[in-house]
Amino acid sequence: MTSSDKANEPFHDPPSPTLSHKPSRSVRQASTLPEIRSTLAHLSSRDSSITTRLDALLDSHHDLTRQLHRLDLLRANLASHAQNARAIAQSSLAPAASTATRLSSAVSALDTEQAAVRATLQVVEQVVELRACVLGVVGCMGAPQDWEGAASYLQRARNIPDEVIRGAFAEMMVPTAEVPDSPSVTLDEAAESLCNLFLKEFERAAESGDGGGVTRFFKLFPMIGRADTGLEAYGRYVCHGIAARARNNLREGGGRREGPFYANILTRLFEHVAQIVDGHEPLVERHYGNGMMVKVIERLQVEADVQGGLILDTWSDERNVDRKLTDVKSYAFSFLVQSFLSAPRGVMNTPRSMSPAIRDGSGTTQNSEDESVDMKEVDGLLNEVAIMLGRWALYTRFLASKSTSEEDANHPASKGLALPNFLLNSALHKKVSKGLVEPFNVMTTFYFRRSVEKSFQLDEPPPDLSLNPNKDIGNPPFITSAVDDVMYIVNQVLHRSLSTSQRPVISSVMPAVDRVLGSDFVGMIQRKMRDECYPKAAIQGALPPEDKIIQFLVLINNLDVATDYIKRIVKSDLQPGQSSAEMNGNPGGGPGNRSALAESFPFNNDATFVENSLKSLESSFENKTSELIAEAITVTFNQVMKPRIRPILTEAFRDTDYSLSAEELAEMRREREGDTPGGEEDVLNDDLVKQRFTRGWTALSKPLRRILTDKNGDRLITTAVQYLSRALEKRIWSFYGRINELGAVRIERDIAGIVSATVQGGRYGLRDSFSRCQQITLVMNMEEDEWEEMVQAKSEEPGAEEEIVWYLDMDERRRARAMVKERG
Repeated sequence: MTSSDKANEPFHDPPSPTLSHKPSRSVRQASTLPEIRSTLAHLSSRDSSITTRLDALLDSHHDLTRQLHRLDLLRANLASHAQNARAIAQSSLAPAASTATRLSSAVSALDTEQAAVRATLQVVEQVVELRACVLGVVGCMGAPQDWEGAASYLQRARNIPDEVIRGAFAEMMVPTAEVPDSPSVTLDEAAESLCNLFLKEFERAAESGDGGGVTRFFKLFPMIGRADTGLEAYGRYVCHGIAARARNNLREGGGRREGPFYANILTRLFEHVAQIVDGHEPLVERHYGNGMMVKVIERLQVEADVQGGLILDTWSDERNVDRKLTDVKSYAFSFLVQSFLSAPRGVMNTPRSMSPAIRDGSGTTQNSEDESVDMKEVDGLLNEVAIMLGRWALYTRFLASKSTSEEDANHPASKGLALPNFLLNSALHKKVSKGLVEPFNVMTTFYFRRSVEKSFQLDEPPPDLSLNPNKDIGNPPFITSAVDDVMYIVNQVLHRSLSTSQRPVISSVMPAVDRVLGSDFVGMIQRKMRDECYPKAAIQGALPPEDKIIQFLVLINNLDVATDYIKRIVKSDLQPGQSSAEMNGNPGGGPGNRSALAESFPFNNDATFVENSLKSLESSFENKTSELIAEAITVTFNQVMKPRIRPILTEAFRDTDYSLSAEELAEMRREREGDTPGGEEDVLNDDLVKQRFTRGWTALSKPLRRILTDKNGDRLITTAVQYLSRALEKRIWSFYGRINELGAVRIERDIAGIVSATVQGGRYGLRDSFSRCQQITLVMNMEEDEWEEMVQAKSEEPGAEEEIVWYLDMDERRRARAMVKERG
């Protein structure tokens, strides 16, 4: 039953959703008047709902009818268009489509036929060319013996596809009565015969020293398809020259092989190989193709391994390297070890190596140990090894650049040059690592530590130092001779290590230098500070001995100056400078616009590693010295300056009364004019406090500052000023209730004078340490309206920013304000 049928059922369809309930009985079943009324009301509501729905359907009937009429019109129009389209397709398009299909099939067939014709013509042309090449090769190898012509015909034949040469058509058309064999057999036999002939003639020209003949036959090998044979023959030829040159170089020295003799021989070997590669590369690349020179380089490297290994073995035996390494490793560094042991009671100074103190039996061991290793021999050996390693670095860099194509070098993922595998796995590379790098690292560490030891053995303090400000003490900086000696060796060791251009050297030497500087150099200074010249007074309340103070200050200067030296050395190694060629003694290299590190360490990220190693050395040493300097400055202040600061303040404010009125001051001035007219000790002198403090402060700080370096002087004065400001603040608070308004002006002037005298000749920032003292006197001398305005602003806006940066909280300001007794 549809919804419209249900709507026409008055009694049996479900109730309208607007009705809350359905009567339990129909009208026919109603027996009472209320039931009849309820049923009639339900029926009336139902009738109204159905009537509303019918009216809505009737209203929409007109729109539906209008849309149906429009669809009928469109259908009629589409029918006429469809009929016209069918007519056009049948009358015009069908014949055209049939014609196009026939034309396309014909064109495709014609293209296929033309391609087949062209392929056939190409094969015919190639067979004709093959026939000419076969006949030409045979003809040139006959009576004319035209080897270039024969090689040229073979080169032309190699351009013909192999399937054509071995095809049935060629085997049928090419053979003749004179040349009955198949073309492939004829060409292979001709190539083999020519290869043997060229090889024989090449070796004959090489033995006779005929350079023109060598070049002539060397160019013919790739033309006949025997490039590998030609390169192998060429490699043997140049290797023979390398071996002969190397033997002659070794014989030149005769019995005198002093100085960098072996370094020069090794350099000549590398230069000879580089000259061969650089001079013959254009010929090889032109006739054998791009990248073929790498095969020649690999063959040359095999010979360089033999000759270079022979040179290094001879050098090692001649220089007794193994024995020197044994002596170096067994050296005990007795002076350094004994210096770090606790000094016997009564022994305050470690004697120098030339001191009479070691002429007895106690110095015998040290002297014999010093004589066990000749430092001059070690230094000379290190120089020779550094030269050889530097030349090896230049040689490997040159071969790596020749073995790396421009595309690989410019590739975005490329990190620079990379050591070729034939170099990385070469025998000479392993021998350099074992026989040069390892001894260099061991002897460099020994040489540096022994130099540090020797520097402290010969250490001399600066002469004629005194705390008397009237005595001339020379020009600063005042340091011991060990600092200059050690820093000179540091510069020499770092420069020599960098000149090797070897990352394994840097990775070993840099930590060793850092370790020796930290443990031996800084440690020795620290021990001397602690055991030999600690500025401790012999009697409580007295000052330490002058010589101890001076020695202690000089040791602090040693640390500061050494830190500056290290920074300058590292900076000179990091900044752009000479090219690698210049740095290794080759002025022909020309100046470079890249940094020396980037040129000396071009492989992968070696330059970054070296740069980080240098910076790490600098920061590590600075951290160690800064920590020790800070401790030493604290000791100097506590032992030398701190006990005298409070007496200076006490003397400065002696007999100073800030409660006197103007009349009392004038009366006292008149009474005392006859006794001390204009005298410095007059209690009424306006600058008396400043003068007393300046005299005491200058006598305390000036002798120390003129001995210390500028940085150390600033550190010491900064520490002293911080303590002085606290002591001065306590002194100001001690006048609580004993200051009148005039006294407040006077104390503000006196505090300003003390601050001015303290920071004179120092950093302006030292004034910040006296901010609390100055603000106390500022609050004392505020006008009433200024004070009330500040208090009111603070109470109204507790969190607001103030024009003055206050170092006193509000309670301290109120206390400072109450110090003047008239306001208390």
